[in-house]
Amino acid sequence: MSPVVVVLLLLAGLSESAGRILPLVARRPGMSRPHAILLLLAGAVVEGTVIALWPVTAVTLAELMLSAPPPGAAALTWTPGLLAPLLLAAVLAFPLLGPLLHLLLLVGVGAGLIAPLAATTGLDWWGAAGCVAVAGVGLAAAVDAVRRVVAKIIAARARELLT
Repeated sequence: MSPVVVVLLLLAGLSESAGRILPLVARRPGMSRPHAILLLLAGAVVEGTVIALWPVTAVTLAELMLSAPPPGAAALTWTPGLLAPLLLAAVLAFPLLGPLLHLLLLVGVGAGLIAPLAATTGLDWWGAAGCVAVAGVGLAAAVDAVRRVVAKIIAARARELLT
């Protein structure tokens, strides 16, 4: 992965994380600034990693669909051209501003992954679209599940400290 792609992934992850953390900070005015920054940076790394895993997961699903993967197929990776719209989606429409716009932009970015995935794996357009969609939804569901578990753990600790 090139340094430009890593920086774009971290910026997209930071924007996604800000959309999740800022409402939390707004609801808890007593939260310390260092704690909020730590949450923001940890969220940026997690979100950036999930974004980085999207094409890898789509390729893995595509290979599972094929009886024999094409020999010598190149791996699908993010390029600055594929990743820039995702960064734009993260900056313009993080969840605080509009989940529907955010979803539409992510669908657009996913559509941009379909043609390269079809070319690298030999799947037809619909098969590649299904792999990209399942990978995106699966990763989003996994992150949401982890986020909910962490929130429950934090809430339990807060109740424990109060008693």
